Order: sequence, then structure tokens, then C-alpha cells
Amino acid sequence: MKHIPMQRGGVNLFYDILTLFNIWNFFRKEKPDIAHLVTIKPYLYGGIISRLTNVPSLVSAVSGLGTLFIRNDLKSKLLRLLLYPLYKFAFNHFNQKIIIQNEDDLKVLVDWGVINSFKVKLLRGSGVKLENFTNLDEPDGIPIICFAARLLRDKGVYEFVNASRLLKERGVQARFLLAGDLDIGNPTGLSHEDLDKIRKEEHVEILGYHNDIPKLYNGSHIICLPSYREGFPKGLVEAAAAGRAVVTTDVPGCRHAIIPNKTGLIVPVKDSEKLANAIQWLIEHPKERVAMGKAGRKFAEKEFFIEKIVQHHLDIYENLIKNKY
Repeated sequence: MKHIPMQRGGVNLFYDILTLFNIWNFFRKEKPDIAHLVTIKPYLYGGIISRLTNVPSLVSAVSGLGTLFIRNDLKSKLLRLLLYPLYKFAFNHFNQKIIIQNEDDLKVLVDWGVINSFKVKLLRGSGVKLENFTNLDEPDGIPIICFAARLLRDKGVYEFVNASRLLKERGVQARFLLAGDLDIGNPTGLSHEDLDKIRKEEHVEILGYHNDIPKLYNGSHIICLPSYREGFPKGLVEAAAAGRAVVTTDVPGCRHAIIPNKTGLIVPVKDSEKLANAIQWLIEHPKERVAMGKAGRKFAEKEFFIEKIVQHHLDIYENLIKNKY
């Protein structure tokens, strides 16, 4: 296994040139038949280098368009303008399949003019091992609402915290769990000071990074992800596998990961009050909540099981190898 150093967030000219050089060296020495590139910097930098080094086949996996496509301020518009030729070049390998996780992201990239839709394979997320989620009954006791994701503003951390405050002011009995790690390198990441302020308010219980999601979700009643935009959120796929009702936002990725009003509830983005109302409704209607969780499990068994996703990838590899010759 070869490790290529890469600064995931932000732009640093020195480190990014070093990353390009290391990818170039790796492709030149290993001469892969297929390069499978996941997330923004790998599929941009790797996509460019794969064309320059004549890698025969390329898989580019767009796991979400991120902050760059959430905001419309001048800085974001300028950055999109500067990145356009990189996207155009990286997504125009002669023997390439581009994996996109939702129809909204596909439309954005097609309308932007950087991809041809015939190259695209729509895949709903990266799958989940259903056998890891076996304890599907809700726990006894006070309702527990769980947020599990990186601690980014764009994941809706503050909306979740504000909703917990509103519900406690209304006298609703519930516990709110905030599970996830800081991502200081991300432009929307919370700082240690931000997290300390949330902790002092005592509306949510801060768990930090949690590596046992099945156990975390099995001990919860409702899973909440009020994100601003996603590719196809793993947390909601796992919520379905765990048989838990979901509250999430009406944005790309999130709305594709549930069946509205059947496996969970959808609320407007950046609306803490509507978020609180939806959580309260699920708390006060346990029979409907349990039914949504059971419907979510059936949804996961049909759409999200890992074997299905793996087979799709194997089919993509096989077709690319055939086209190579």
C-alpha cells in the first residue's frame, strides 16, 4: 500500500504541487489499469494526472459537491470560475465512469458543462453492512435524539443545538446527543472555542468522535441530520439500517436518503423551529415513529445493502476494462 500525502481542506500551493507530483510518480511507477478516485482533490488532481500519464481507465466518485456549491458569495463564485477548467479536464478522460450520488449534483455538473451525462452512474451512497445493525427495537426511557457527523456548520450543528434549546424551553423531555469530531481544516468547521460554548449551554451532550455507530444508533430513538447539502449521507443510510426514524433537511442528498413521511420527516434548511417541531412530533407520536423506523429498515434492505453497491462497482470496472481493448 502506498500513502500519498494530501491536505484535504483548503488550498496550499506548496502542498498541492507536492500532491500532484506524488500522484504523477505513483501512476508512472504502478501503471494502474484502473484508477478509482474519491472526493474532490483526488478526482480533480488524480483525474488530471491520469490523463497526462495515460491511465487506461478511470472511475471518479463524486461523494458530494460540498461548501463550494452551497454558497453563492463572490468568493465561492470566483473559486468555481477558477476550478471550471480543472473539472472539465478531469472529467473528460476517454474511458471514464463518473459516480454521482444524487440527481441534484448530476444536474449541477451537467448544467455547469463539465461532464457528459452518458459517463455517469448514479449510486445511492457507499452502502451499509446490514448485519452490523441487529438490535432494531427502540430502547426504553426518555427519548434520545442523535446527531452524528463531522462538527461543521454546514452539517447543521447549530440548528440541532438551537432545536434542543427550543424543545427544552417547551418542557419536552428528551436527551440530545452530539457525536462527531472537529474538522479544523474545513472552512465551516467548529473550533474548540465554539464547542466549549455549546458545552456550557448544556442543551446537548457532547460525545466526541464515536466509532461504534450501530451501538450509538441502537441506543437512540431519532436520528437528526439538518445538513445544508450532502452527496448521499452515510449517517442517514445507517439510520435506516438501524431502524430509526429520521429528521433531515430538504436539500440534495438528504432528501434522497429517506422516503418523506414514511421513513422520516423533512424540514426546511436552516430552520431551527421547524426542526424542533418535527422532532417534537416524533417524540409525541411513538407508534408512528417506530413505524417509520421499520419502514427505513426495509428501505435499507432494498436499496443500501453493501453487496449491491459492491456489485455495481465491479460491473463498472469490468465495463471499463472491456472498453480499454
